[in-house]
Amino acid sequence: MNLVAQIAMAAAETEHHGNVAAETFIFGVIAAIIFAVMGLVTLSFRNVANRHAAKAEAYALKHGKDGHGHGH
Repeated sequence: MNLVAQIAMAAAETEHHGNVAAETFIFGVIAAIIFAVMGLVTLSFRNVANRHAAKAEAYALKHGKDGHGHGH
């Protein structure tokens, strides 16, 4: 068998595939779902520092304004 015949046979074998975009669409959907979940997790941690503002202020008054105690 020569090279041209092998290429022709390989091309004939690959012609039976369906729409590649439709077959791989699920990978894009999975990626979009994963990114949406990661975005929701990120948004859930917004403003966490301000939720405990009273505790932070009490700690700052007790231990000094810099919060480290020694002023390094």
